[in-house]
Amino acid sequence: MCLITAFTLIILGVLLYTAFKLGIINRILYKVDQNTTQHGGELVAKTLKAHNVDFIFTLSGGHISPILCASENEGIRIVDVRHEVNAVFAADAVARLSGKIGVAAVTAGPGLTNTITAVKNAQMAESPILLIGGAAANLLKGRGALQDIDQMSLFKSICKHTASIRYIRDIPGTLKKAMHIAQSGTPGPVFVEFPIDSLYPFHLVKREIGIKDDSKSLVQKLISLYLNNYLYSLFAGAFVEHDFNPLKPLIPQANTNEIQMAAELLSKARKPVILIGSQATLPPTPAGDLIESLQQLNVPCFLGGMARGMLGRNSPIQFRHCRKDALKEADVVILAGTVCDFRLGYGKVLSRKSKIISVNRDKKQLTKNSDIYWKPTLAIQADPSSFVVELAKALKGFSGSQDWIEQLRAKDDAKEDANRKKALESTEIHLNPMKVLQTLDKILPDNAILVADGGDFVATAAYLMRPPAFGSWLDPGAFGTLGVGGGFALGAKLVRPESEVWIIYGDGSCGYSIAEIDTFTRHELPILSIVGNDAGWTQIARDQVVFFGSTVACELAFTDYDKVAEGFGGKGIRLDRSNDENIEEILQKAREEYAKGKSVLINCLIGKTNFREGSISV
Repeated sequence: MCLITAFTLIILGVLLYTAFKLGIINRILYKVDQNTTQHGGELVAKTLKAHNVDFIFTLSGGHISPILCASENEGIRIVDVRHEVNAVFAADAVARLSGKIGVAAVTAGPGLTNTITAVKNAQMAESPILLIGGAAANLLKGRGALQDIDQMSLFKSICKHTASIRYIRDIPGTLKKAMHIAQSGTPGPVFVEFPIDSLYPFHLVKREIGIKDDSKSLVQKLISLYLNNYLYSLFAGAFVEHDFNPLKPLIPQANTNEIQMAAELLSKARKPVILIGSQATLPPTPAGDLIESLQQLNVPCFLGGMARGMLGRNSPIQFRHCRKDALKEADVVILAGTVCDFRLGYGKVLSRKSKIISVNRDKKQLTKNSDIYWKPTLAIQADPSSFVVELAKALKGFSGSQDWIEQLRAKDDAKEDANRKKALESTEIHLNPMKVLQTLDKILPDNAILVADGGDFVATAAYLMRPPAFGSWLDPGAFGTLGVGGGFALGAKLVRPESEVWIIYGDGSCGYSIAEIDTFTRHELPILSIVGNDAGWTQIARDQVVFFGSTVACELAFTDYDKVAEGFGGKGIRLDRSNDENIEEILQKAREEYAKGKSVLINCLIGKTNFREGSISV
């Protein structure tokens, strides 16, 4: 009897599994309206709208047309670019400046492979972005369909989460989960793949599948049965009532004990220093709260990445040039979202005598290289910005040493004076890049956003220019990616339309995204660009010539980038030694053209200086 019962259960199990796989159960549970014009793209659009997505960056493709059209109907602005990589860079900038998830949608195959550098950049910059990708129909995967490749394997190692849609009814839940993961913990990119048959209406998918309603042979009838079951399973339950509401991101917070231990260390410090990294600019803590807390603590601050500009141009507690000296003398160092990677000498610049408080959302970044060059006195896996705010609350009445601040200020001011003098030196040919950048810094309005895209010219700008406010500096981050300029500027201008957005280009990096001037023009989003044109990959040449005595692969031409800009609908201006005495006047002329709604590119021919001599490019 028991054997018969077990056998019966096995048979029932096999039958249920088969019925599930063939979609028979779904056909019983859900009624599919064959005449509906609804489609999966509408579910994507409704989910994104519920998550307060304002923009989708894209380059068109048939795989994703339903998403773009439905999103436009929902009031989401569709911004099409000239290269898919810039769609992701733009989404990255939106995420950084808005505190919301950035979204890019691209077509299958080469559309997606074109985004990989930007997705990896977002991963290393900890930017929450959603990449939506088209794909071949599930039925046709691995059968030689157009642009069909294993996309999931490509993105698994560079995304926090990847998912592929199998049934249309899963679209809202899959997207909600992906966006939740992107914004929780350490933010990062997520990828959701949409097979083409999950996006188009029932009648079009049925037609493309090729189901024959008048099958005659047994084989044809079996094939039609299989295809019908696939189709009905795909659409079953697709357009029932869905919950589109966002899931609240999970953000790690420091506990009371950790705050108290940090407060005790800082309260005893005579020469404390705080290093603020990009992670400290992430939600949920408002930037104003973080700034107020830093000002209350009155501790010398060095700002990196997205944190540049947070304290304004001339904050008494912000320092820019004497970090190495400050860290050598500091008795307490707070790494608030700052990582001991190459940007901090892998931790070698930290003194063994310093008590180090490291705060980071990411467990690996929290103690990176601590087994070699440094050791944290206190390692706290938490949101750095919230930590600083709570630390300030725990230290009411505390204020850092004014003598220590004045000591560092004297060193910073001396470096500033030396830079001003060096900017007055003549170069062998063309203009002194330091003079150009200092003049640009002088005329920038308080609402300016600087997008850094280049090597040598941009590194010089990072030393000399003073971003005016929170969110006024965008650079690629730890990946050091060239080519972010056009995409970053596009996203920045959309999030902050009132801001004057400047791309600081090297002439090498300019070649990656200058075509996006066409995008700026078509979408009426004026952008200002200045190209430091020294006809070479100078950041690389600096070392290569010294080490190997050759400029091979480092030489470019003094290209007329101003004329290229005009070909894409912008206004081009040339700046060279012939107008050395009128640099400020020409920069102001560019701003006047910009104010008329025109994108402007200044092709600035520059010479070489020994500023930053010895800077290593690897």
